[in-house]
Amino acid sequence: MTDDPGRARERDGSRERWHLVYAHRTRLVELARRRLPSAADAEDCVHEAFLRAVGHPRLDPDRAGGFLTVTVLRLCVDFHRRAQRTDRLLYRLRDPGYAPAPEQIVLAHSAALAMLEAVTRLPHRQRQVVCERLGGSSTAEAAGRLGVSVKSAESALTRARARLAREQAMAAL
Repeated sequence: MTDDPGRARERDGSRERWHLVYAHRTRLVELARRRLPSAADAEDCVHEAFLRAVGHPRLDPDRAGGFLTVTVLRLCVDFHRRAQRTDRLLYRLRDPGYAPAPEQIVLAHSAALAMLEAVTRLPHRQRQVVCERLGGSSTAEAAGRLGVSVKSAESALTRARARLAREQAMAAL
């Protein structure tokens, strides 16, 4: 059976990519280890980042270190979010009679009303993008509906989130 020359080049390129990303292994494992509960979780996180980097079609070799660092950090955040979701779910499953206390319902309702009021005070474009996102649209879909560029919609959403966070922080004081 003869080997296709294109596939041989692909394998060689893949091998080069693995060597490129593996050179960052020690630093990335240390980075993940400081953020995750176990060495095994850190290793898993780094290996996932390697797979994403090697599979990335346009990975710039000069920027591979930065790409891997950001990917590992985001995977660490994802790990903690997943753990929190699991903990909440397990808490609810352990207690079949679980129901939020009336004061929790009232607090959640009042927080939602306060956030809705804050959204109404946003500038027009920011309010439009936030409402689109709350309705389940992606930022790109919102941009298309509003007739603006995706970058413009992303910028408006970022400014809106920052403003809402500031208002929420001020309300907490």
